[in-house]
Amino acid sequence: MDLKETNLQKSLKVVLYVIMIIYAGITLYPFLWAIAASFKPLSEITSGSMALFSKHFTAEQYAYLFNPQSGSLFIQWTINSLIISTIGTAINIFLNSMAGYALAKLSFPGRQRIYYGILAIMTVPGQILLIPNFMIIKNLGMLDTFTALILPAAINISYIFMMRQFFLNFPSDVEEAARIDGLSRTGTFFRIVMPLARPSIATQAVFIFMGFWNNFLQPMLYLRTPSNYTLTVGLQMLQSADQGGTMWNRIMAASVLTIIPIIILYILFNNYFLQGIRMDGEK
Repeated sequence: MDLKETNLQKSLKVVLYVIMIIYAGITLYPFLWAIAASFKPLSEITSGSMALFSKHFTAEQYAYLFNPQSGSLFIQWTINSLIISTIGTAINIFLNSMAGYALAKLSFPGRQRIYYGILAIMTVPGQILLIPNFMIIKNLGMLDTFTALILPAAINISYIFMMRQFFLNFPSDVEEAARIDGLSRTGTFFRIVMPLARPSIATQAVFIFMGFWNNFLQPMLYLRTPSNYTLTVGLQMLQSADQGGTMWNRIMAASVLTIIPIIILYILFNNYFLQGIRMDGEK
């Protein structure tokens, strides 16, 4: 009986692995095809071929994107996106963490009301604030500047809530020991609490950076000059700029390049994710 159950379990495991491999292949194929299409001539793409390997391999579109003399602004768009995403992420981490710590650890009048207000704001769709934000930014003279994208998104309610939940479980004994050693509340926060909160900070850093990096609506509304565009708006411009038809291989090449910073960011912060999992397991 035990032998039959063991054989059945092995068979079920094999079937499960086969299903997962097939699903992974279906999921990965479009991404792999996009990479392959970036090295194909346009004629192969428009022919409807779904083959991954090209008969006429070429890196011409990558050369075009990285050559400013060809009229491409791809490098400038990449720099713009990196500046906005990096500064925006750094400001968010700083303000979200401080707000979450204050709501979790500090006692002041109205703390609970502020917390409930934050929960209420989380239910408000961001789309309904587009027109008021646009009017404010216009009246402040910030249209067509990076500040228009960074300042309104300087905090994120969801991550304030996340950091508050993390700091609620932060051991008070550690903070008391730091104060006994002579650290002020500010010193305790920056020298003790923040380093120990790296897993949570890494989590919000990745998602906030991705939010800035992939943002399309706000850059489309606020930016006017092509040299100030981010990658998302630039790709749209790149697609509409081709008078003789859309250069899909060029679009694919640009799209593949936009993914690279996200992959690098994940690799850099992957250890912190694993550290957070180990900490939870130990608890």
